[in-house]
Amino acid sequence: MTQFAIYATLLIVVVAAFVLPPLWLGLRPNNKKIDRQETNLSIFRDQLADLDREKSDGTLAAADFDQARSELQRRLVEEVPSEGNASTPLAVQGPSRKTAIAVLLLMPILALLAYGILGNPKALDPAQTASPAQMTPEKINAMVAKLAERMQANPDDMQGWLMLARSYKTMGRYEEAAAAYGKAEKAINDDPELLASYAETLAMAAGKGLTGKPQQLVNRALKLDPNNGHALFLAGAAAMEAGDSKQGIAYWEALLPQVEPGSEIDQMLRSGIDKMKQAK
Repeated sequence: MTQFAIYATLLIVVVAAFVLPPLWLGLRPNNKKIDRQETNLSIFRDQLADLDREKSDGTLAAADFDQARSELQRRLVEEVPSEGNASTPLAVQGPSRKTAIAVLLLMPILALLAYGILGNPKALDPAQTASPAQMTPEKINAMVAKLAERMQANPDDMQGWLMLARSYKTMGRYEEAAAAYGKAEKAINDDPELLASYAETLAMAAGKGLTGKPQQLVNRALKLDPNNGHALFLAGAAAMEAGDSKQGIAYWEALLPQVEPGSEIDQMLRSGIDKMKQAK
């Protein structure tokens, strides 16, 4: 804010230095001398044209023509300064100090109004530009605890349970995440991605792989959306656990077009497919 104010003030001072003196002192360009020069040039051109006409008509001898033209040129040099010496003097008129004061007062006001319309006033507020406070693990734990407390008072809030489940899963608290997903099971049953996430969370919480309910959830997700990437990955892993290499290869080969070639997940899938092919 301080730096912006300094630059803005300097800019106004520079502009005022050019605009205000002519208004305050009442100065204006003097065009009288310029007009007189233009008149002299016009007269010279007319007189030269008359000399050319008289010479052409034969009424003026060549020697007289040269002498008259030289005289005209001499007078022109005396009357009209050369371009390098010409200047535009200033004439004094009545000073317009009221106008100067009005301009001086209006310039910063108009500048602020223009910046308010065209600029970004929020950028001048340190509170707006300051980086947000860093989220520490303690703050995250406190927020999740507050959400869990709120869900106890609002057990029918399905979206709240899902938010809590995702939070617990991100924190690695899989048993609590699985329990929260279970509270929101009504909202999960028709969403393939949520079904796959619930299945993965149950498997992580139990530590026994994808057999049982996790497998059922994955199968339901693929029934709703056969191309769901998360469900295809889990289905391939489940087939690998069960020793069904043919089915595992089919699931993961169907997933390959959905991942970025050469990425870590792409390399992992191809490596798993190769191992299952060797195991057949």
